[in-house]
Amino acid sequence: MTVRTHVTVVVAAFALLSGPGTCALARSGPPAATPQAAQAASAPSAPAPVVRPEDVTSADAILAALYDVISGPAGVKRDWDRFRSLFAPGARLIPIARREGAPAEARVLTPDDYVARSSSRLEKDGFFEREIARTVETYGGMTHVFSTYEARRARDEEKPFMRGINSIQLLNDGTRWWIVTVYWQSEAPDIPLPDKYLPRK
Repeated sequence: MTVRTHVTVVVAAFALLSGPGTCALARSGPPAATPQAAQAASAPSAPAPVVRPEDVTSADAILAALYDVISGPAGVKRDWDRFRSLFAPGARLIPIARREGAPAEARVLTPDDYVARSSSRLEKDGFFEREIARTVETYGGMTHVFSTYEARRARDEEKPFMRGINSIQLLNDGTRWWIVTVYWQSEAPDIPLPDKYLPRK
């Protein structure tokens, strides 16, 4: 299959997150240096996770890997190093949170934030998501995927408990594909999924 077709594939979602995102506060000047900060700055960074070549050969491959790595039944641990290996430096995952009586909020997470906030719930409850439609735009090394999903706790559940859209930005650097951003919102009664983002009949 190609990324320019509407397809149906089994994928895993990003719709379960707990706790608010974090943001940086503006400062009038640089923070004072401390021995702990100096030690952290001089410490070697953790080695980048080794990527599976087959995960990053195409847009289809990296999307399938992204969703596959967080999917699975209850009690099964995910391969979070594989998850991290898919993301470009500085990549972000951004769910839209909506609370009654409050404005919608974009919660900005790093891949590590996502793992910290979501791993226990995904592994405890089980989570599967099926992509039911896809729209793709590409220019140069930039690809944008609008991916409509259905989420289930178990692969064989008859009905999804949630639907929504993942807006995914990808980079093709000429050597491999990278995920730059995953930005998503779940369907709600006041924002039903438009027909144009549902499977074509």
